[in-house]
Formats: sequence, C-alpha cells, structure tokens
Amino acid sequence: MTTATETELPTLNAEEIKRYSRHLIMPEVGMDGQRRIKAGSVLCIGAGGLGSPAAMYLAAAGVGRIGIVDFDVVDYSNLQRQLLHTTPDVGRTKLASAKDKINALNPHVQVETYEEALSSDNAMRLFKGYDVILDGTDNFPTRYLVNDACVLMGIPNAYGSIFRFEGQASVFAAKDGPCYRCLYPEPPPPGLVPSCAEGGVLGVLPGVIGVIQATESIKLLTGIGQPLIGRFLIYDALNMKFRELKLRKDPECPVCGTNPTVTKLIDYDQFCGIVQPAQDHSSGATVSATEITPVELKKKLDAGETPFILDVREPNEYQINKIPGSTLIPLGELPRRYQELPKDRQIVAHCKMGGRSAKAQDFLKTVGFNDVLNLKGGILEWIDKVDPSQPKY
Repeated sequence: MTTATETELPTLNAEEIKRYSRHLIMPEVGMDGQRRIKAGSVLCIGAGGLGSPAAMYLAAAGVGRIGIVDFDVVDYSNLQRQLLHTTPDVGRTKLASAKDKINALNPHVQVETYEEALSSDNAMRLFKGYDVILDGTDNFPTRYLVNDACVLMGIPNAYGSIFRFEGQASVFAAKDGPCYRCLYPEPPPPGLVPSCAEGGVLGVLPGVIGVIQATESIKLLTGIGQPLIGRFLIYDALNMKFRELKLRKDPECPVCGTNPTVTKLIDYDQFCGIVQPAQDHSSGATVSATEITPVELKKKLDAGETPFILDVREPNEYQINKIPGSTLIPLGELPRRYQELPKDRQIVAHCKMGGRSAKAQDFLKTVGFNDVLNLKGGILEWIDKVDPSQPKY
C-alpha cells in the first residue's frame, strides 16, 4: 500500500525493536515491514464493536497514526463487546476513552480523534492523508458514504459488518478491485434489516471481525499476503463456519465502473430511502401523524382511555421490561395472529426502539386496521420519559 522508499521510512528505536520483536523475526514482516507499519495510517470509522478490537490491534502492531471518528458516549450496553471501554468510562465520550486505552497500550502511536458525525460534507476532509479507511459503521447510509469517498479518493476500505451471529469482511475500493456498490448496488428498503441494537449481537463476534479488519489493514500497509480484495468473507459464529464468495468489479458500477455516474458524494439518507420526520417547533420534538410519544400515551392512559398496547418484541425481551397492560405478539407471529387484535380500539404498537413496530403498523394497515400508532422511540423512550424504574437493554 505505502509507496515510501526505504530511506523515507521512519526508524525504530531500541524500545520499539523490543516491543515489536515478534514481528521483526518474521521474514514476511521484518524490519522493513515494521517500519512501513509505523509509517502507515488508518482511520477507524467508529469506536464501537468493530472499531474497538481493530484499533487496539492496530495500536499494538505499531501503526504510526490511528484516527477515530465517533460522536457517541459510552453506555452500559456497549461494555458487552466494545473492549476499548470499561465500566468507569460510562458517560464519557468514546473518543476520550479510546484515546486513553490506545495511549496506555502503545505510547508510540499518534491518535487523532474527530468528534463529529461522518457526512458528505466532511468525509473527504477526514479521509485525506490516511492510507486505509476501516469501516466499523452499523448503518447503510454511512457504509455507502464510506465506500464512495474511498473510491473517489483512491483509498482502500477495510470493511466489516456484524449482526447477531454473523459477520462479514472484505477489502473494497482497492486498485482494480470491486467496491461495496459492486456487491450491493442498491440499499435494502428502510427498516428491512434491523440494527444490532434491535436484533442483538454476540459479544465476541465483533472481536473476530474487527481483528480481521485490522489484519487486512496491516497487510495493505506492508504489502504482504493476499488481502480480501475481490473476496467476501462470511463468518457464522453459531456454527463456527467460514465461507468465501468471489467478487468481481462491476463495469456498470455507478461509482467505480467504466463510466461512473456518481462523481461526488451525495445525500446518503435520501439514497437509502430514509425520510427525516417533521419538526414540531413548539416542543422541539420530531413528530409524525403515525406516531405517538410515550408522554402522550401516558396521558391517554391517565385520562382513562384504553388503547390496545401491542408489544411486537420477542418473549426474551418482554421478560426484561414491559409497558403495563401490554399484549405480546412477536412481529414474526403477527401475520397469523392479527385476528386476536380488537378492531374497535386504537392500537399502539411498540418494540425496543420503533423499527419493528413500524413494520407491524404497516402490516396491520394492509389487513384493515386503520387506527394504529407507532410508539416513538419504543420502550427505551418509555423508560426514559415515563418509567425510569425499569431496566434498559
């Protein structure tokens, strides 16, 4: 990946030689390879499940400059998998936590932090000067944004994604290799693929995929081995199986194809069909005619109204917390159980955060239920705004 000549590469001091000795005795890496690692730079998009193990191993390996883009704070729910962060870090910014851990692990690494949401306005500015972009994001708009910026700037993308028990990894946007759009020309419909926050993720899974991303980044920096260019790795943790798909560069790809039509970054929320709700300027909250807020629902209940509260989560989630008086019918069972719902009462559907209940709302309207509202923010917002005595997950 790096084109620096041997005389331009940084030297290693005595402490670094001792630190990286297990690399130096490998002929595939050796002194020159370690100097290339030190000269290299990787920008991690996110300091979460994938970014945590990736950044730690990149730092341990001696990558000279590691950038991290994140604007989130550490939450208790992160600690099951995001090993950059520990219990005392809850409430801190992930960037502050990540920088402390990396500096403690390897003070020879320069850590650059960018506390901002990645967007079409700042992506190319943030990516400039980095040798590899490591995509640790968890949503489709940002994945397409990272891909397109990498293609336009000629920077390889060490890609990874995780969900429940499955992980995926590849290297996109490398010279003569395919990009993410070659694999996924179009995003899935909004809400079709739940996030890890909705569907869950095995805690060790991002460790496996994040380390693969770090491995690919180091191979790109040193020029050794066969990177995952034109290869798509799929990991099934539940059955402990790996399989690989061959990918080809699509000549019709709108970004990396022969005649590209995407020559600058676009509105990726719009591209992925994500519509931002209208703003209620009187309260500052986002509202929709198809939604009800937890506070509004509580007022209805306190006034003696009796909407039918439909919980479409899974039974294991229902055991953690619930809205009093709610009825559990998991989303997957709704098509064969919707007759159990009353047609003469307003229905308020909810899930954890609002995604699955929006699907339930859409389905119920197709089978004749006209008065169905989606609880904005799901039970998490109910707990935040109405009943903080219940645990969150």
